[in-house]
Amino acid sequence: MQDLITRLLEAVGEDPTREGLVKTPERVARSMEYLTSGYRTDIDDVLNGALFTVDYNEMVIVRDIDFYSLCEHHLLPFFGKCHVAYVPNGKVIGLSKVPRLVDMFARRLQLQERMTNQIAETIRETIQPLGVAVVCEGTHLCMAMRGVEKQQSTTVTSAMLGAFRNDARTRGEFLQLIKTR
Repeated sequence: MQDLITRLLEAVGEDPTREGLVKTPERVARSMEYLTSGYRTDIDDVLNGALFTVDYNEMVIVRDIDFYSLCEHHLLPFFGKCHVAYVPNGKVIGLSKVPRLVDMFARRLQLQERMTNQIAETIRETIQPLGVAVVCEGTHLCMAMRGVEKQQSTTVTSAMLGAFRNDARTRGEFLQLIKTR
């Protein structure tokens, strides 16, 4: 990867041997490995057995989960907040595992729409709740720094499964709770 970064620097007209750029290929390679670590992360390792049987069937929400990702079209960052809810059906996930799932999918070359669905589907498949809801609010630097150059725009995506798709009251309660500050 370092050779590719060196060639990229040369292709944009830079001198990779100048003082400020000498270690850039190494730094960028380490950065890319971290920012795409979600490809090398296993869901079972993330969950680490933190699935618990409970007699609880009310909504569980983990909101305002920071995420950072890379747009697969331009390799530019997008970042924001993710809100995840589910209605248990006999099983819950350890609370810290929800942000870890968000990180796992965010640390890939992504589309926000796909990431939102991946988070929801993984929770659905893992604990088979009565419903899952995921809302992601993202700022995309590919829109702010280039193209349309709209710095204040936000992209909101949602995935509503089960009770959140079929019951307007459940969906409404979730949407109200994530905007309450």
